[in-house]
Amino acid sequence: MKKYVTVRMGSYVSFFYDKKAAVVIAALGLVAVLLFLVSIGSGEMRISPFAAAAALLGYGEEIHRTVILTFRLPRVLVAWLAGMALAAAGAILQGMVRNPLASPDVLGITGGAAAAVVGFLALFSDENNSLTVSIHWLPLAAFLGAAAAAWLVYTLAWKNGLAPLRLVLVGIGISALMQALTTLLMIVGPIYRASQANVWITGSVYGASWQHVSFMAPSVIGLLLIAMLAARHVNVQELGDELALGLGGAVERQRLGLVLLSTALTGGAVAFAGGIGFVGLMAPHMARRLVGSAFGALLPAAALLGGVLVMGADLAGRMLLAPTEIPAGVFTAALGAPYFIYLLYRVGKHQ
Repeated sequence: MKKYVTVRMGSYVSFFYDKKAAVVIAALGLVAVLLFLVSIGSGEMRISPFAAAAALLGYGEEIHRTVILTFRLPRVLVAWLAGMALAAAGAILQGMVRNPLASPDVLGITGGAAAAVVGFLALFSDENNSLTVSIHWLPLAAFLGAAAAAWLVYTLAWKNGLAPLRLVLVGIGISALMQALTTLLMIVGPIYRASQANVWITGSVYGASWQHVSFMAPSVIGLLLIAMLAARHVNVQELGDELALGLGGAVERQRLGLVLLSTALTGGAVAFAGGIGFVGLMAPHMARRLVGSAFGALLPAAALLGGVLVMGADLAGRMLLAPTEIPAGVFTAALGAPYFIYLLYRVGKHQ
């Protein structure tokens, strides 16, 4: 029985996929959809997954449609999209630098985006608690902050190449710097923004709206499609610089493009879901155990797992101590911090 299936569509599209990986990805997609239905049906008013699905299709009770479509659906969609974006960014970074510890939050990229967003909210708020500029500029601010942090890490860690441990240590330092800058911006900004920013930095999708979804969905989905097209470049990068050059790859140009891609994914997620941590670290590792390291299968598996992690964390935050809500980032950090220590221990043993 053939393990791989080849797909050809015309002269320009030709690829193959692992049958087992395809089954795993389909199963993860089913889990994500089921969790999505459970999540939009959970709250003060409990709605069964079947009734929630009916409401999405325009059937069922009117009160169910109102609660789901107006209040819950935007929040769950933002959580799903943010998880997918952070996981995909982590998968790209880990493959590009060949470092299992690489992720947007560990390398300070998430911190850079968070600092930029808090700065945006602090500097462009008036005395009436309103923004003096359009919220359309918020994703751009997050991207610029993430890009600045990524550039700092890349520049400071480069010394005749990128050593995995040096990259992580520099990233941890830049992350601490961005946290300090964020705290400073919260202090100098309006007091009513400080409390809002404090919850947002932890990572929360509370208050997500259809406006957020309309900004976030096209950019994240588009960037994920671009990442799939760049899968072969990540596979080449994982071979190391010498082999990649030998195969004719433009290593530095491809690396720059991949850094910008992961930075854009991180900025888009942080702009609307806050600094949700460790998703970009955990999801790619979990996906790698399920489907292997080929990026064409790893990326969709990691993205689906990332969406499941953030949706699950948001659901737990809403339900465990209801009516009090706990930010989703608290749960991802509770899972991710010990996992990071474990990975750091494993990497240290092999240095």
